[in-house]
Amino acid sequence: MKITNIRTTPLHCRFKQDYHWADGITLCSPVILIEVETDEGVVGIAESGAGPTIEPMLAILQDAIPHFIGKSVYDGNKLIWDYFRTGFKARGAGSQYRYFSRTMSGIELAMWDAIGKGLGQPVCNILGGALHDKVGYFGFVQGDTPQQLADDAKQLVEQGYPVLYVKVGRDDKLDLEIVRAVREVAPDVRLRLDANEAWDTLRAVRMMEKLKAFDIEIMEQPVPGIGGADALLRLRHVGMPLSADQSVYLPEEVYAMCSTRAVESVVLGLHETCGALRWRKAAAIAEAANVRINIHGIFETGITTCIANQVGSTVPNLDDANQIMWQLLEEDIIESPNLTPVNGFLPVSKKPGYGFELNRDAVGRAAEAYLKQKR
Repeated sequence: MKITNIRTTPLHCRFKQDYHWADGITLCSPVILIEVETDEGVVGIAESGAGPTIEPMLAILQDAIPHFIGKSVYDGNKLIWDYFRTGFKARGAGSQYRYFSRTMSGIELAMWDAIGKGLGQPVCNILGGALHDKVGYFGFVQGDTPQQLADDAKQLVEQGYPVLYVKVGRDDKLDLEIVRAVREVAPDVRLRLDANEAWDTLRAVRMMEKLKAFDIEIMEQPVPGIGGADALLRLRHVGMPLSADQSVYLPEEVYAMCSTRAVESVVLGLHETCGALRWRKAAAIAEAANVRINIHGIFETGITTCIANQVGSTVPNLDDANQIMWQLLEEDIIESPNLTPVNGFLPVSKKPGYGFELNRDAVGRAAEAYLKQKR
């Protein structure tokens, strides 16, 4: 199968409610829909999670597309890194591996969808086969006030989620009130917190010591990721398990993190690694260090849920409570399958490719929302 065209459609997918976290309030998921067309009529579909704005990523994608036209969809790994060398790095952007990965991930992932559809196989089979028949997710608690978050947490517990995930890092007093309120309505679940790099070392130590009273399973990235493993090692004496998130994007960074024994898990998404191959490479590095890998969510749609479900099922050290974010959307762009977890789990699809169907009307509305915000 040869690539005949790559279509890019910028989308703004609005949230049902304001999303509150350490970095402020977010209102929507900005993504770029990627469709890789082939000479056999097969179309591979994925998305690139955009940020902080769509336009720079869109410009890079438009520059990259001619490098792929007429080439085999099976050569995706070579094509992407050839473009990195001659079309991206060669222009003075060589240090921007992370931004390049986030931008180009949609093309890499869409090519796997095309391969799976062309062969009539789910992507997990193309990658060697699923090791899990279902993938677990945590209940992502939403709201602004402690009471709103507690109410949402109670609903998630009633829906059967064994793990809850709460954003902190907004304000010390508020954080403690939030965690206390959530723990009161969910006394028996495993509780995870994410401060999104909000604290320096002293503040992190102080807050983690106070939060230990609420039986926290793991604290995700409490200090700035730029500090790497050293910044997390400074917190080990607190005695709370740690996850690295913004500290790691690339397989090389996963190796550096795991070699220090700073964390119990690595939180990493397929967009951050530039797609499936490098995400699985990162997972293998973590596995060698006996460290779990947790699928990270970005501002995304159900497309990424389906992708991560397929790829994540192929690694042995996958965590049992991963992140999804399609449920935050006012309207997802996936028609099928139903992506609502049952007791915190989704089955691994056996349909060709990633196994989803787009809702083209919803795509059209999200595309129009993008155009409106540009005017």
